[in-house]
Amino acid sequence: MKVAFCGAWHVHAKGYAKHTLEQGGEIVGIFERDDKLREAFLKLYDVPVFATLDELLASDAEGVIVCSASSDHADDMVRIAEAKKDIFTEKVLALTDEDCLFVERAVKENGVKFVISLFQKSLAACRAVKMVVDSGELGRINYARFRNCHSGSVDNWLPKHFYNAKECGGGAMIDLGAHGMYLLHWLLGMPEAASSAFTLACLRDDVREKNCDNVEDNAVTVMRYSDGTIALNETGFVSKCSPVVFEVYGENGYVRMDGSKVHKCTVATEKKPVEVELPEKEPLPIVQFLTNDIREGYGMEEAKALTHMMVMAYEKPF
Repeated sequence: MKVAFCGAWHVHAKGYAKHTLEQGGEIVGIFERDDKLREAFLKLYDVPVFATLDELLASDAEGVIVCSASSDHADDMVRIAEAKKDIFTEKVLALTDEDCLFVERAVKENGVKFVISLFQKSLAACRAVKMVVDSGELGRINYARFRNCHSGSVDNWLPKHFYNAKECGGGAMIDLGAHGMYLLHWLLGMPEAASSAFTLACLRDDVREKNCDNVEDNAVTVMRYSDGTIALNETGFVSKCSPVVFEVYGENGYVRMDGSKVHKCTVATEKKPVEVELPEKEPLPIVQFLTNDIREGYGMEEAKALTHMMVMAYEKPF
């Protein structure tokens, strides 16, 4: 597949280029608005440069990998769809529900392929949690929690633009916290209400120089469902050695993922913890896009749901 890159703003752009070449694809060029980001990408991948988005759209690329700033996503993707080129995008799709609808309309009207990088859904451990929940073994679900944190601020490896409130739409929650949102939606659907606590926990001068917009680096969103279920999405840039934890509780027991291990303890296991055999993982969303092996769960409806949950999370944080 011939692909072009619209942006290298997102840290995963270089990884997507690697996947493209591993799958036998061709990178026909890159358009990146920022000189430094473009040059950093070109140091790893010596590909042609498009001076404008118009030049990219006039190329022979069949698909476009969108890694531009989140604030540019909607405009970029509408134009890409109108040029009849397939779209793979980093999350989030857009920063508002309205912008998501503009992208959706352009994708539908132009009949292009669309995939969003909700990659945690493809991993074996997350799929095992989903499998146990769907089996009904837990009984009526009443609580779920996802925690995913890294040390991007305390170890000072996050790029400065990841603290740009306008480009990102926020801080830790809209970036790393996106994984928890789409996983909880996968299990529970759309909550009826949400409330968030956002704090700035890393106060070192070297990091504060990057985080001039004071976006949150420590965050939790609590969500309420109409059936009484409560869900927590915890994230942040200030935790070293923090495992990814995904746990769901029901009236008959629980299932818990800690890193790559999954255990359940239910009435059916005689209230004893047992390890869950992992199902096969699915191809990563970027691989699905490149090979045209697209599975359910990585499309426009899921992309719109993720943005809406973020809109809810950011509405009135305290």
